[in-house]
Amino acid sequence: MPRILGLDVGDVRIGIAQSDLGRRIASPHSVYRRVGYGPDTEHFVRLAKELDANLLVLGLPKNMDGTEGFQAHKVRDFAQKLQEAGFEVAYVDERLTTVSAERTLLEGNVRRDRRREKIDAVAAALILQQYLDGRGKQ
Repeated sequence: MPRILGLDVGDVRIGIAQSDLGRRIASPHSVYRRVGYGPDTEHFVRLAKELDANLLVLGLPKNMDGTEGFQAHKVRDFAQKLQEAGFEVAYVDERLTTVSAERTLLEGNVRRDRRREKIDAVAAALILQQYLDGRGKQ
């Protein structure tokens, strides 16, 4: 069964997580520094091929009242480019995942400079784990 990738899409960086082969556990993978829609999409095509992944789960940044703002539209625009490249895309409400990722890294006694490097990938893992946990309840 192919893996699933989780993405925490930001304007400058994209946190990346991957599922295990059984699609039960999400792990942080890396952080990608954005260049532009074309190169960004090409990067994920290569990465998905390398990791044998066919589904991308993107965190959708909603406002606290559940509505979608400007940043959510930017994520959907990027998702459209990924779909055009042949990916299946799903969304997960990512409210407060960065806060949770920060708390996780603090509890793990990760130094501040290392937290900045890892927070986006940890947030992506939380997004992906939320998706994986929710699939079992459907």
